[in-house]
Amino acid sequence: MGLFRRRKRTDAVGRDRGAERADLEHLENFVRTRRGVEAYLEPRTTVTETTVILIAHDGEWTRRRVGSPAAARRFAHQIAIPIYDVGLMGYPQRMRDYNERRKRRPELF
Repeated sequence: MGLFRRRKRTDAVGRDRGAERADLEHLENFVRTRRGVEAYLEPRTTVTETTVILIAHDGEWTRRRVGSPAAARRFAHQIAIPIYDVGLMGYPQRMRDYNERRKRRPELF
């Protein structure tokens, strides 16, 4: 009958796309066009690969995939910005403040 037959599970991360050159170019451009940028490493989850979130001095942020934690650290080192582990440090208050401002006044963003 097969009513309780186990389905073969696929890993959700396996279906997610990995980091591409365009992702790194976007991150580089964000650093070049903003000041006070810091990188925050986000671990791989069941839904996405390892990501880096860049947060500027005013809390503006962007997130992109990177190949691995080591690749994220190399990227941050190459462009000379600090990198922190979100699991240890959490997100900075300025990012939460920025998100709140965007919710209240979306026309400004």
